[in-house]
Amino acid sequence: MVFFIVRSNYLRKQANKTLQSQKQIIEKQKEEAELQKHVIEEKQKEIIDSISYAKRLQEAILPPTEFINENTPDNFVIYLPKDIVAGDFYWAEKVNNQFFIAAADSTGHGVPGAMVSVVCSNALNRTVKEFNITDTGKILDKTRELVLETFSKSNSDVKDGMDISLLCIDKANKTIYWSGANNPLWYLSNDTLHEIKADKQPVGKSDHAKSFISHQLNYKEGDIFYLFTDGLADQFGGPKGKKFKYNRWRNY
Repeated sequence: MVFFIVRSNYLRKQANKTLQSQKQIIEKQKEEAELQKHVIEEKQKEIIDSISYAKRLQEAILPPTEFINENTPDNFVIYLPKDIVAGDFYWAEKVNNQFFIAAADSTGHGVPGAMVSVVCSNALNRTVKEFNITDTGKILDKTRELVLETFSKSNSDVKDGMDISLLCIDKANKTIYWSGANNPLWYLSNDTLHEIKADKQPVGKSDHAKSFISHQLNYKEGDIFYLFTDGLADQFGGPKGKKFKYNRWRNY
């Protein structure tokens, strides 16, 4: 009986030691997990802070709302990036009595798309301001040349660029000029929705590049022109999670 009690006490002490050792291991693992969590949270914060700063830089290339309102008082802009920064952007400039405005979709999403958007926006600015080009088709031709020139400095085969719908409004002559790269122009006149199709090529590297076509159209008071990217049409949703698509959009 004495042997049994001593043996039982010994086994209990050994079990307690084992439990204590396991508890220490678990506590150590918990501390390491908390440390890793803290490191990840700090890294994530640094990344988000950097992207948020990139957002401020990207917003700096967007034309001020006041500038657009001064030149096209009856307008609306829907700009809802999926991520903090985006490849989509809009652009506007005025040269003499001509007001240019565009909706563009750069290659990629998020940070890569935002970086490409800065290159493309800068190319548009240079084309109009530095090279004094005002024909919409020639603007896209020159912008493509500048974008390709920028990316040609890379050792990699960079095919980035943008799709764009570029509109020029000449109020004095009640005329609009338009050119598009993959993105069409919709306009509402006499309660009828019309479409001018875009050139099927990007402002960027293309296997069969050609000059962009410039379209001219007289307009009257009450006509509405829509510039857009594929952002809305490509949205997934509904009970079946399908794309919204252009046909459904047109019906609205």
